[in-house]
Formats: sequence, structure tokens, C-alpha cells
Amino acid sequence: MNRCKWVTEDPLYIRYHDEEWGRPTHDERELFEMLCLEGAQAGLSWITILRRREKYRQAFACFDPEEVSRFSEEKVERLLQDKGIIRNKLKVRAFIENAKAFLQVQMEFGSFDKYIWSFVGGEPIKNNWQKHEDVPAYTEESERMSKDLKKRGFKFVGPTICYAFMQATGMVNDHTADCFLYQKE
Repeated sequence: MNRCKWVTEDPLYIRYHDEEWGRPTHDERELFEMLCLEGAQAGLSWITILRRREKYRQAFACFDPEEVSRFSEEKVERLLQDKGIIRNKLKVRAFIENAKAFLQVQMEFGSFDKYIWSFVGGEPIKNNWQKHEDVPAYTEESERMSKDLKKRGFKFVGPTICYAFMQATGMVNDHTADCFLYQKE
């Protein structure tokens, strides 16, 4: 069975690719989780974050933005001692700032989903990449998204991170043409 070239033989990676990556999601909590985790990945491999995903869920209140937005300095200090997550102060604080910004977007637009999907016109963009090397690191849409998210106070949301978020949440279908999921998504 052919999969996208980035997928290794790691069962966790295979399951993530086969069951989650590239599938459109409109669930607020899932969108918040993926935005945070993609930011946590900056400078690291995705499998590093994927292996810690359950620990992140435990540490960050199952990515409930209301709860995360209220994390205190004491909570930040405890998180920086948690060996189950990446203990980077800027990234930990970014989760909290992003939760606050996320809630503001929800208030302004009625939902984060409505806001974030507007960058692709509300429908997934189906790309036609023949091989992994064709897939860009970022696009015009991810650059616009990044700029707007930053303007709203979000952190760790550069164009490349935004594009990875778009891929993960199915805003774009970047399964390559030789992947068994290409036609299904």
C-alpha cells in the first residue's frame, strides 16, 4: 500500500497518516490542538510531537482553550518541569497566548472554524502533487493566515507552520497522487 513519502514505518505515524492527516476537521478543540501542536513542532520533527501528544493533552487540559487561557505563572512553572512535553518556555507561553487569541476569534466570528476555514473559501483545496518533493513548505493562503493570526496575537504561526496546520486539518489535501488516500480525501 503506497502512502505519502514522509510516512515512516512507525505504527504511530502510519495511523496518524491513515486516520487523521488531511481529513477536514471543523471541531473547535481539534483545531486548537493542531494549531498548538504544529507550533510546538517548530524546529523539531513531527514524530517528536506525535509521540508526546497524549502528554500534551494531559498537560494542557485536553486543549480546552478556556481553561488553557487561565493558566497561571505557577502552572507555567510546573509545565516547564514536565518531561512529557517539550519544555520550551516560549512554546508553553504561546499555548496560553494562543488560547486567549482563539477565544477572541470565537467571539468575533462566532467560531474559530468559520474564521480559519475562510482562508480556503470554506472548502478543502485539493492539490495534485505527483511526488513529495512537489509539495510546498508554504503557500499564499498560509502566508495570509500567518499574517492575520499574528495580527490577532497568535504565536508560533509562521507561514510554514500554518501550512502544516492546513495539511493536518484537511484544509488542503496534500496526499500525493501515488498515496492510497489521494482519491479518497
